[in-house]
Order: sequence, then structure tokens, then C-alpha cells
Amino acid sequence: MSDLPTLDQLNTQGEGMLPGLIGIRFTHAERGLLRSEFEVRAELLAPNGFLHAASVVALADTTCGYGTRMLLPPGASGFTTIELKSNHLSTAREGVVTCEARVVHAGRTTQVWDAEVRGPGERVMALFRCTQAVLYPREARGV
Repeated sequence: MSDLPTLDQLNTQGEGMLPGLIGIRFTHAERGLLRSEFEVRAELLAPNGFLHAASVVALADTTCGYGTRMLLPPGASGFTTIELKSNHLSTAREGVVTCEARVVHAGRTTQVWDAEVRGPGERVMALFRCTQAVLYPREARGV
């Protein structure tokens, strides 16, 4: 397996894309476990003044997705999300929101990741699970 990217490399990958726009920062990376965070700001809120659920899902899905990339099997060219689920238990109006994502299954054709999103005071805000399909170049699939 190749070396893990540094936190700086992970954080740079999202610049100019959704992770960068939201302000996602990675704070820990190891095989099968990533941690990230963002600062709540007005652009991430829903019209009701609370953190938009899509902001929470973006944090969790991004964290799981970066983890998936780090565990791609040899010959894989990438991945795509085929299912995601989130349970939202609380919200936030300010402060730092964190995410911890852990691999549940890292197979040749699929990966399953769970994430826990926490708000200020470490209160659990959301539970998240996603399934990723591992992609291979056409020639590797015999097509």
C-alpha cells in the first residue's frame, strides 16, 4: 500500500471544490479512520438559523470519501457513493462541528463507512453511513 497523504495534502485537495467552500479541514488521518471539522458560519445555515442538514451530510460524506480513496485496492481507479443515510439528532448555530469516520468494510468492490458528527460540547449531532462502489478501468473489468 502507498504512503498516506499528509493532512496538508488532504486539505489542499478540496480547495476550490465543495470541501473547500464549506471549509472542511482534516485533523487526523490513518488507514480506516479520519477526523475532520468545519467552523459554523452564516453560509452553512438554513433559513431557520440552524446548521443546514446538507452541511452536516457534506462533512460526513467528504470525510468518508477521503477515507475510501485511502483504502482503494490495487487496480482501482476511484469510487462513487451508491448509498448514504444520516440520522440528525441535534444541530448548531455556531462553533466547530467535528466528524470522525471509520471503515466498517473495505472490500474489492465496495466499502462501507460510518461517521459520527459532533457539535460544540461534543454533543452528537448526526450518525451517518455510506456505501461506496469501487471503480476499475474498463480493461480491468474485461469489458
